[in-house]
Amino acid sequence: MGEILQREAVYLWFYADLQFRQIFWYWLLGMLLGSLVSVFAKAGLHRFCARLGRHLDGPGGWMAASLLGIASPLCMYGTIPLCASFSQKGIKEDFLGAFMMSSLLLNPQLLITSAALGRTALALRFIACLLCGFTAGALLHCCCKGRDFFHFQGFGESPGHDTHPNPLLRYLFSLGRNVKATGPWFALGILLSALFQRYVPAEWVGTLFGPQKHFGLLLAATAGVPLYVCGGGTIPMLQEWLAEGMSLGAAIAFMVTGPATKITNLGAMKIVLGARNFALYLAFALLFSLVAGAIVNFLPL
Repeated sequence: MGEILQREAVYLWFYADLQFRQIFWYWLLGMLLGSLVSVFAKAGLHRFCARLGRHLDGPGGWMAASLLGIASPLCMYGTIPLCASFSQKGIKEDFLGAFMMSSLLLNPQLLITSAALGRTALALRFIACLLCGFTAGALLHCCCKGRDFFHFQGFGESPGHDTHPNPLLRYLFSLGRNVKATGPWFALGILLSALFQRYVPAEWVGTLFGPQKHFGLLLAATAGVPLYVCGGGTIPMLQEWLAEGMSLGAAIAFMVTGPATKITNLGAMKIVLGARNFALYLAFALLFSLVAGAIVNFLPL
């Protein structure tokens, strides 16, 4: 028994070490550059967003808001107070919806870490998140005229953490917070990936999530609900699944519903949206992920 356990530990260490060496530098670069944006560009980015939201309407506004949401380094608990502040300044809800949706799905740190999945998957993730925000803005513009979709009462823009007068220390403190917040989940993702690689037959992934398995899109989208806890932590698992036969469409479906339904975000979204609009939000995230995944699987990639 001891020899068996020792052998399995060696196998798991081999797989975990392999995954770690493949992903670590992308994760570290994401932390370094993400903290750089957070400390030195966040305030200007959000001032620009507020100014743009007051003057840009329609498709151009939704696209700009979605781009700015991806560029914002804030988590959902920072994005909601920021959007409450924007709302008080008179920015329209379709612009806020596009910004919030894309900000929830992607940020600079996660975008860089996703490069470990390859250029095609990275580009598709970026485009899917951008279009998801754009579509959310368009739907709010068309369907919610004359009534409020968001309820920001009680939310106010909170003071930032990056307030130390020394720029270098400000950056290092921000980097430390990012590493502390994502590091344990990144390590968990490496461990789960190693366990998966060792004990789950590779052909199962192709059978469940392959490009010809339309049910695989729904399975991947719904799997994002319980399995997605941190963006960086899912990258090792996705890399392994893609290598073993998961279609790009299924991966995109997972990467949309996962952050959209992350358990740590849902409580805040329920407060901001109310019960009816919260249900619409969940339905939109699931439907968009399925449509986006189906389109990606249809493309000759």
